[in-house]
Amino acid sequence: MNRMTIPMMKQIEEMVSTIPGWSPIDQLYTLFNLVYFNADVSGDIVELGSWCGRSTSILGMAARAIGNAKVICIDLFPEKNDWKQTADGSYSFEVTIDNKTYDGYKDQTVWKEPFEKDIAPLYENNNGVFDIFMETMKKNDLLDLVKPFKGTSEILSRVMPENFKCRLAFIDGDHSYEAVCQDIKNIEPFIVAGGWICFDDAFSTYDGVNRAITDLIINNPKYELCQQMTRKLFIARKKK
Repeated sequence: MNRMTIPMMKQIEEMVSTIPGWSPIDQLYTLFNLVYFNADVSGDIVELGSWCGRSTSILGMAARAIGNAKVICIDLFPEKNDWKQTADGSYSFEVTIDNKTYDGYKDQTVWKEPFEKDIAPLYENNNGVFDIFMETMKKNDLLDLVKPFKGTSEILSRVMPENFKCRLAFIDGDHSYEAVCQDIKNIEPFIVAGGWICFDDAFSTYDGVNRAITDLIINNPKYELCQQMTRKLFIARKKK
């Protein structure tokens, strides 16, 4: 059957059915459409926080559909030994890159039950999340479209050329107020006029995400069409 006649929602459901992660289908569908229906906007796609590649795969699917974009992914990609149990029984991790330590889930740790249910099993047959991510890209035939970086938005802002253009930035990294604000500030210079900035877990249970969006996006005259699109996805377009 011609893939063009298969509903996109069904294609998305099939692609992510076995990929670990928490991005709901309605959110992935929205991300796909933001890329697909803005094919005339220049630049690549940037994802800050990729985990095992669930949302990455859909962004890659959209990039392939429009034929003129790649997906740049940034994540700390923690390995098994990076995780530590805290005094209250929950978990967080630390990753060292170029002799500098970066925290994950420090302010809002992962409780023991969800860690053992959703995260620990990932390491049973893999040393790190990056291995799972690359297997996901290979399985979905996206290795030619997706370029991963182990690091943060600050590292990305230093290594990307000044003329790098971003048509859509999806921010799903550290959810603390300071980290989200920093991600916005690091990626904003690259977003082209008419490009989109999107946030996972917006106006749900993460006050840091909510405050950062309110302070730096909703009240920022550089952005328009600011709107909560799904249960936890917020989008805004940079003015043309």
